[in-house]
Amino acid sequence: MSDPQHPSAGPDAVIDESQLEELIIEAQMALPVELSALANRCASALGLDAALIYLVDLQQQLLIPLDEALESLPVDGSLAGWAYRTVSPRVVDADGGVIVWMPLVDGAERLGVLAVRTAALDGVRMRRSRMLGHLFAMLITSKRAYSDWLAARTRTTTMRLPAEMLRAFLPPHTVGSRRCVSTAVLEPAYDIAGDAFDHSVVKNVLHTMILDSMGHDLASGLATSVAMAAARTSRRGGGDLAEIVDSVDQALAQWLPDHFCTGVLCRLDAETGVLNWVNCGHPPPLLIRAEQVVEGGLDSPPQPPIGLAGPLAPAARQVHEVTLESGDQVLLYTDGVVEARDANGVEFGLDRFTDFIISSSAAGQRPAEVLRLLIDAILERQGNQLRDDATILLFEWRPQHR
Repeated sequence: MSDPQHPSAGPDAVIDESQLEELIIEAQMALPVELSALANRCASALGLDAALIYLVDLQQQLLIPLDEALESLPVDGSLAGWAYRTVSPRVVDADGGVIVWMPLVDGAERLGVLAVRTAALDGVRMRRSRMLGHLFAMLITSKRAYSDWLAARTRTTTMRLPAEMLRAFLPPHTVGSRRCVSTAVLEPAYDIAGDAFDHSVVKNVLHTMILDSMGHDLASGLATSVAMAAARTSRRGGGDLAEIVDSVDQALAQWLPDHFCTGVLCRLDAETGVLNWVNCGHPPPLLIRAEQVVEGGLDSPPQPPIGLAGPLAPAARQVHEVTLESGDQVLLYTDGVVEARDANGVEFGLDRFTDFIISSSAAGQRPAEVLRLLIDAILERQGNQLRDDATILLFEWRPQHR
């Protein structure tokens, strides 16, 4: 018979609900630096031996433990990294038991992994490990919004001021629902200035945006930040796509009349697949269907950049529309992606860019992992020294995922 005072004795061990309730209440008030100790106590209450939290770094190359006494683990080439990359648990033998590497995921956003140690593994303990992962994913998401310590733990070098300012405006890398998902990356992670992305789900509608401001300094980052704030204000006020772009035009013309940016703004109805978009002087979005780029699928007549004032300001923005097919992917990018050059001066190029997306997706990689691998390839090509900001946003529509 199981001993309720020692819940790790067997799979049917009784959980002390009052103790678990106390821990959940404590979790609401716990400081981020206390999460490591709290994870161990919660594991014990669930009949598990211990739990360690690892968060992915800003460039998704390392899994960094919240316990500062432990070493980081590589995302590529480790069992913990496998769990992170595939968003699947990985079970490995350990001294005196097993370790379950459980992915930490907030909706569609990958946060890191949870290492759960237990003497033995069965269906009950696996389910409890998964519960623990869900709990701490929610805790980390809620607490990182106000914790400089959590932000600092996921950095590997000092961030420049323009990047610090701009990153304060950025949403999570990945958002979405069962029907659609949007994911983005941008580099150089600690030195961006003019590039930015935004995506948001409003009921059954996915809004996405990519921006590239002129220059590469604090003023460029300020212009992009103003553009993002204006777009969100209009979007949250119920504005349609034309009104959102108009609000950004007016905000930049009023507050930063000497600055402008190029960009693409999209609105996808996840119920019907109807996609509307506005292209303001930016490289055209790419439509990928059935593992091929649809030639000219999202081309549109040229329109001026965002923020031009006076006689250069456009009379009205043209909104374009197309209906996607299930499984379609839409790719937004800045010119720093395709213009990245290797040591011999050879550009990464549009064909290499799209081929990478298509082949990685066909191999079964999730959209967020596709972009992580892609941005790593671009960085490697330039010896980790990008000459221009490189931003990529990929969203896909899969209405059958319900």
